[in-house]
Amino acid sequence: MEQDRGKIRQQFRDRRKNLKQQEREHAADAILEQCKTLTYFTRANKVALYLANDGEIDPYRLIRFCWETKKQVYLPVLHPFNKNTLLFNQFFNNSRMKPNRFGIPEPALMCHQICPLEQLDVLFTPLVAFDDKLNRMGMGGGFYDRTLAPVLRDKLNLKVVGLAHDCQQAEQIPSENWDIPLSTIVTPTKVFSSTL
Repeated sequence: MEQDRGKIRQQFRDRRKNLKQQEREHAADAILEQCKTLTYFTRANKVALYLANDGEIDPYRLIRFCWETKKQVYLPVLHPFNKNTLLFNQFFNNSRMKPNRFGIPEPALMCHQICPLEQLDVLFTPLVAFDDKLNRMGMGGGFYDRTLAPVLRDKLNLKVVGLAHDCQQAEQIPSENWDIPLSTIVTPTKVFSSTL
């Protein structure tokens, strides 16, 4: 099973990495417009996003939109002692950034700027592949699955939204019982939602 997942993961990572720069730019514009149709996002106050890496769809226009509309933006930071989990630290235009152990920039961790999961309104997550049943395949480290486990366990009222290029849609993603299903997946051309 893990071998199958590894093969699928590599295939879809290659797909998104092979997109041309112009396609990436168009996708970043389109994803913002699609997300603006989500009422729970436009009404949200505290929004977690990410900085694009490894060909992921770039949500920076979404981040700027949040700042322009006075939403607080949070980025994932590797937890300093709770292995393979994330914290969400507030992100400002002038935040001091440092690369984490994967080389991904993250804000310098400030205890007073951490937002607990239950206080976030919307969390946008990157993904490697997805299917129309809202199954998400990540990079394989389980960071988001571990971090988001309380969403299911404690029935948190947090909308977890996957962002992806259209070419990342798979016919079917093999899922495990620890995989966190998403409430919505947004691509440049479509919104997949369990509530539609």
